[in-house]
Amino acid sequence: MKENTKKITAMVLSLTMAIGMMTGCGSGKDSSGRKNDKLTAPEFNGNVGDTRPSADNEAIQSEEKGYYNEDVDIDINTEEYNYYAENQFLSVAEHPLSTFSTDVDTASFTNVRRMLENRQNIEPNAVRTEEFINYFNYEYEYPTGDDKIAINTELSDCPWNNDAKLMQIGLQAKDIDVQDIDSNIVFLIDVSGSMADANKLPLVTQAFAMLAENLGENDRISIVTYAGRDTIELEGESGANYETIASTLAGLTAGGSTAGAAGINTAYELAEKYFIKGGNNRVILATDGDLNVGLSSEEELKSLIEEKRDNGVFLSVLGFGMGNYKDNKLEALADNGNGNYAYIDSVEEAERVLVTEMNGTMFTVAKDAKIQVEFNPANVAYYKLVGYENRLLEDQDFEDDTKDAGDVGAAQQVTALYEIIMTDTKADSDDSKRTLKYQDDVEYPAPEKADETDLDKELLTVSVRYKEKDENESKLVDKAVKLASYVSIDEMSENMKLACAAAMFAKTLGNSEDKFTMAEIRDYAKGLHLDAEELLKMIAIYEEDYENSAINNQ
Repeated sequence: MKENTKKITAMVLSLTMAIGMMTGCGSGKDSSGRKNDKLTAPEFNGNVGDTRPSADNEAIQSEEKGYYNEDVDIDINTEEYNYYAENQFLSVAEHPLSTFSTDVDTASFTNVRRMLENRQNIEPNAVRTEEFINYFNYEYEYPTGDDKIAINTELSDCPWNNDAKLMQIGLQAKDIDVQDIDSNIVFLIDVSGSMADANKLPLVTQAFAMLAENLGENDRISIVTYAGRDTIELEGESGANYETIASTLAGLTAGGSTAGAAGINTAYELAEKYFIKGGNNRVILATDGDLNVGLSSEEELKSLIEEKRDNGVFLSVLGFGMGNYKDNKLEALADNGNGNYAYIDSVEEAERVLVTEMNGTMFTVAKDAKIQVEFNPANVAYYKLVGYENRLLEDQDFEDDTKDAGDVGAAQQVTALYEIIMTDTKADSDDSKRTLKYQDDVEYPAPEKADETDLDKELLTVSVRYKEKDENESKLVDKAVKLASYVSIDEMSENMKLACAAAMFAKTLGNSEDKFTMAEIRDYAKGLHLDAEELLKMIAIYEEDYENSAINNQ
C-alpha cells in the first residue's frame, strides 16, 4: 500500500478504535492490484477494561497484548450454551461403527480463554473438547495425487486410562495455491445495541479491515449491517479500493434491536448477485449471537441456512463479546451453513483466523467430510470417541451424499482421539455372511474383503468421505491401523502429546468425569517444538487462580 493510503487507513480506523491506535498498516497487494504472498495486518497496543489490580496492568499488557477484558456481572450473564453429555464407551459387538462429522471450529477454545483471562467462572457447557484439540497445528503428512485429504494415525497408551490404548486420527487437507482464486465476500455485521462494547463492533471492524488489506482488484466486497433493519453499506466493491472499504467499516455504529434473519437473507442475495464461478464465495457473519428479533430460535436459523447452503456460497461465523454471548445459535449457523466458527477475543486472534490462516478459513477444499471408524472385534472390545458429541452421525449417513457434514479448508487439519479397550477374545467368522470388513451379522456397509490373515492383524479401519468443492458426489479414502503400529507412551510423538494435553485440559474444565491437575497436563504440553504456547498460558492462569480455589464453585 502506498504511504498516503497508510495514513488514510490509520485515520479512518482510529475513528472506531478510541481504545487503541492502529499502526503498521502494510498492504497485501502489489502494484498491479493482485494479492501478494506476504500478509500484513495493523497492530493494536493496549488492554481494555482489565479486571485485575491496576498495579499488574503494565505487566499484563506486555504479556497479553490485545486481549479485551471486562468485569462482567455474573448475576446478569445471559450467555447461552448447549449441553452435551460426554461420550461413553461402546461395545464393538453391538456398535462396530463410529461415525461423525469433521470439525475445524475453534470457537470453544478462544471463548474459554476469554473467561480465563477475565478470571470468570468457567461455563462447563462452553467447553467442546474437539475444538480445544483442533485449535493447535500438528505435523501430519499431506495427501498425494488427486486426494484432497490424507489420513494420519498413531496408537499409544492412554494417559488417563491404564486399561485403554489411545488412538489419534489426524486428517490433513491439501494445500492449494489461492493467488489466482478470486473472492466474493459479504461482511454481515451485527450493529445492534448489544454490539456497542469495545470488544465487539470496534474489534469486528478492525478484524475485517485486516482481511480486506489482503484482497486484490478482482475480489469483490459487500458490507451488510443489521439491527432494527438490514442495510447495504457497500456493494460489490473491488478489493483494490481498500480506502473505501476501510472508511465504510470505520463509520459503523451500534444501536437498536437485532433482525438477524433479514440481514442473513440480504447477505446471501448479494453473494449470489456477485457470484464468481470457481471462486471463493462466502458470507462472514460477525455478531455476539443475540438474534432477538425475527427468526431467533436455533431451529428457525438452521432451516434458513440449510435453504442457502447448496448454492455455492459458504458461511463463516465469527463470535465476539461476553455477557450475552449466544454460542448455541452461532454454532448452529456454522454447522448447517457449510462453514466454520471462530470466537475472536483479541486482535491477535483476528489476525490468526483472517490473515495468518486465511487460506484454511476462506478456501474450502473438501466439503461434507465425514469420518467412519470400523473396529475389529478380534482385537477391540470397547471404544470411546473423545469429544465430537454434537457431531455424531448415524452409521448410514456415511454413504449418504445428501447428508450435510463438516467442511475443511486449504491445509486445514482435523484431529480426533479414541480410547480403545483391547480384547483377547476373537469373534466367530463366517465368510458366507460377512458384510462388514470385520463382522458377520451387520448388513451395513459392504466393502471389499481383505485377506483373513491380514484382518487378524488389524485393529480398525478409518474411512473418510468428502466432496470436492464444486461436486456433489463423495470420494472415499481409508486406512487400516494394525496392532504393529503401537508405540509405548515413552515413544509417543509430539502430535499425540499436544493432542492429549489439549484434551486433558478441556476435560478438566468441561463436563467430563476425567479431571487432572495442571502439573499432569503440563507434562504433555511442555518442551514441544510444536506451538503449545497458548495452552501453557491458560494452564498457568488456571493453576494460579482456579486450581484448589472456590472461583469455579461460586
